Amino acid sequence: MKAITLTLHTQQPILATSFQGDPNSDVSYSYIPGSMIRGAIIGRYMRQNHLSELDLTNEEVKRLFFDANSTRYLNAYLLSQEKKRTLPLPLCWFKDKDDELKDNSSITVYDFSIDRGDNPETPKSVGEYFWTKERGVVKLYKDKRRINIHNFRDRQKGRSTDNQGELFRYDALDAGQKFQSVILCEDRDAITLQMLLVTEPNIWLGGSQSAGYGHTKIIDLKIINHWDEIGIPAEERENDENLSITLLSDTLLRNECGQPVADPMLIKQAVEEVLKISLPETSNIFAGSTLIGGFNRKWGLPLPQVPALAAGTAIVFEGIEINESQIKQLEAYGIGERREDGFGRIAINGLKKEHFLAIFPSSSNTSSLPPLKDEVSRLLAEQMAQRLLEQKLEQELQKQVGYLSLQDGISNSQLSRLQSVAQQALPTGDCNLLLSLLNNLPSNARNQFDRTKIGNKSFRQQLDEWLANPGDWINGIEVKIADVDRRFDDDRARQDKLAQKYTLRLIMAVAKKATKEKK
Repeated sequence: MKAITLTLHTQQPILATSFQGDPNSDVSYSYIPGSMIRGAIIGRYMRQNHLSELDLTNEEVKRLFFDANSTRYLNAYLLSQEKKRTLPLPLCWFKDKDDELKDNSSITVYDFSIDRGDNPETPKSVGEYFWTKERGVVKLYKDKRRINIHNFRDRQKGRSTDNQGELFRYDALDAGQKFQSVILCEDRDAITLQMLLVTEPNIWLGGSQSAGYGHTKIIDLKIINHWDEIGIPAEERENDENLSITLLSDTLLRNECGQPVADPMLIKQAVEEVLKISLPETSNIFAGSTLIGGFNRKWGLPLPQVPALAAGTAIVFEGIEINESQIKQLEAYGIGERREDGFGRIAINGLKKEHFLAIFPSSSNTSSLPPLKDEVSRLLAEQMAQRLLEQKLEQELQKQVGYLSLQDGISNSQLSRLQSVAQQALPTGDCNLLLSLLNNLPSNARNQFDRTKIGNKSFRQQLDEWLANPGDWINGIEVKIADVDRRFDDDRARQDKLAQKYTLRLIMAVAKKATKEKK
């Protein structure tokens, strides 16, 4: 089979409505569903062949659009910085609940499908991200959103009326993002689909297209002879001690009564039917569920909502081995229903490490947002950026205070004196006032600061480090409004002595906390 990789660049927000949110809001999926891409290509096929409707008895039409064994339109997931198609995060990945994902820092991720172990002591799900492995490191990506408020209007009058004036909200995929889809097809259909795609780069996807949503550009298209969804050759994943199956997209399965249910045990049944083998009982299951619907433009009606297993669901079978050809068969065709729309994608024996490091990709220096030319707009953006920067610094300050605690050994009078001098230094950010206090303490007071511990250091040592390097405890905080960038250590921040002022506030907060704990 051939694989056509299709890179999409959103020019407007994309509204791929899911079943989240309240009745007065539409919340988009974090990806572009394969069904939307299939529908857009069907529209192009009909226009190119001057058809008012499709002939479902036509062999080519059935093969191109309605036969999951011939053609499958996979979901468009976020494109990584190294131009790789990312994948939904497995639900078997956990982290310590105290570990936080931040820019320029990594966290340890544990794969519970391989080994539960004793670490971490307090596990927590990593979260809803997309991932890819680049240069030996797992990188996590997050989609960007745009929230717009709309007013319901009468279609004929073109304005809201007394009965149709309620507000509703669109939570859409933001413009300026890149996604990649893959179309799996037979060799004879690859050129046909390629010609449908290259004739016009602009393509409209999703809902509310007349309201400024859905404009997307096809910026790259390739035909690949040998394509692997997880980037690891099948021959490297055969004959493992355990069989691990991870869902790469939502999966629709039916029980013995013909009812769609989100039961992970049905994965076992589906794999047995495809490979004609018998699997043992599962040893580990990490499952999630979701609701799947859609919209049929031919009928002008929504599709029935049915439960499905969520992407990232993982299931493990012990003591079973499958070979390279079986892995390729399962991963090429998938399992369950609506596979032509990208449902039922699976990965066999993916990552094999019990724990590994995961990071966010480094921030790009280029921006897809237009520069601000109006001076008033720029001034407003700078004010907003300043407030957001201070808000993030405030959050970092509160988090640090939560971690830090003084051991007994210092009197309330010394803590009060420390707060008083820090308060005097705060308006100007002059840390020398506090250093002068510490350097001229009488011996009794000096001993109190030296023997009091904060973590594995003396309080005096920690104070000296904070005052000498005020920005070291701040973890790379930055904000961006349009093309206005602000950092805690940029020129304006140094001029305003932000790091010094927040360091003085940190010292005051630690002293105040210690005083309260004594009481």
